[in-house]
Amino acid sequence: MTTQADGMTSTDGNSWMLELISGVRGVKHVVVLTSDGLMKVRTDQTPLDVADKVAAACAGLVALGMGMSREFGNSESIRQVMVEFDGGFLFVRGAGDGSRLAVVTETVIDPALIAQQMQAQVLMIGERTLGTERITG
Repeated sequence: MTTQADGMTSTDGNSWMLELISGVRGVKHVVVLTSDGLMKVRTDQTPLDVADKVAAACAGLVALGMGMSREFGNSESIRQVMVEFDGGFLFVRGAGDGSRLAVVTETVIDPALIAQQMQAQVLMIGERTLGTERITG
């Protein structure tokens, strides 16, 4: 199993947990990240350096979304963040206590299908399986 601490470049032994979403046409990368922006699980087709970049960027986007929700919504919780960029999309949603599921896609996808498959992926695995401990301090 690859962890961020060991620096190895092999795939994560828990990548099987992400097969439902990684098999959707147009999906390039799938990463589970901690609330601190550290990569926890990645798919076989996602290199470690890419997974680390996705995780760090998503942590920032989630923080921004929480700030917007706190200012303009009814709480600081967010359901999903979606970014469309030239070349694809990034989707981020909760995947258990303190973790997020991030999916990077090509442009030719159905955003509703990706969101639906992400929800199904989290439900199929169970939020406790993907959950990460929140680091306090």
